[in-house]
Amino acid sequence: RRRGAQPKVVALGGGMGLSASLAALRRITGDLTAVVTVADDGGSSGRLRDELGVLPPGDLRKALAALCGDDDWGQTWARVIQHRFQSQGDLHEHAVGNLLIVALWEQLGDHVQALDLVGKLLGAHGRVLPMSAVPLELQALVRGHDPERPDEVDTVRGQATVALTPGEVQSVHLVPSDPPAVPDAVDAVLDADWVVLGPGSWFSSVIPHLLVPDLLDALVETKARRVLSLNLAPQPGETEGFSPQRHLEVLGRHAPKLALDVVLADEAAVPDRDSLTDAAKRFGAAVELAPVARTDGTPRHDPELLAAAYDRIFRMHGRIGPWR
Repeated sequence: RRRGAQPKVVALGGGMGLSASLAALRRITGDLTAVVTVADDGGSSGRLRDELGVLPPGDLRKALAALCGDDDWGQTWARVIQHRFQSQGDLHEHAVGNLLIVALWEQLGDHVQALDLVGKLLGAHGRVLPMSAVPLELQALVRGHDPERPDEVDTVRGQATVALTPGEVQSVHLVPSDPPAVPDAVDAVLDADWVVLGPGSWFSSVIPHLLVPDLLDALVETKARRVLSLNLAPQPGETEGFSPQRHLEVLGRHAPKLALDVVLADEAAVPDRDSLTDAAKRFGAAVELAPVARTDGTPRHDPELLAAAYDRIFRMHGRIGPWR
């Protein structure tokens, strides 16, 4: 690639974690693809999924909103597609963007073409793809899901339930167990310079990508460098009490063949740097610590700080930088 070209980046995840990563990455590259989980079964997405049999559009909508520009056009459309109706009827809590995406799916009969068209309408700085073209159910083995039976392991069904379980998640799997990956998503991973996994809900947004066989094969085989972006804090319920290194350990149990190049963490969120370094070495990865959190005390990433961290990683660890 010629000097000065932008890196091809693929970001995988779902929900607000992926949105944070995309808001940062669009600041440093114009060649950006989001690959999004499609196992959501709650809220507006769950209702549309149950009623129409479609992919849950919510995380796809959030990714598109995150890719909107900072100009008036981009920010206006970001607010519009995120807008939720408030009523006493059937439209209550439906998001405008969810309805728009589903309408285009029905009109065009093609998930990828419809999402590309929404992105064009919004002026999105990148592309959004579902990880699979079939709706998926997330199931988890959870110890202590019933507080009255703290030592028993139960199967918990549904992403919304898994995300809020009071028990300890042991592992997750998808139904169907071998869902087809969207070919464009596989191609994007294989053609990337960098693949970014996380941050986000660990068991319900990050790990599911590793449970789609063709997508996992692409992540293992790609010549791209791979960075894992850790969360700023454990998630109540799903990863309650998890240390940064434990996030890596459970990731490795679900995808033992996956290698990483860099693990990015906020320096204030890592109490034991040596343990995290040791956990990262098992993936073949170096640890990069950087201030990436907002300064308001909430466990949310600051887009500018996260962009600076990604940019530095791409330059320091990349094969062909700098790109700007």
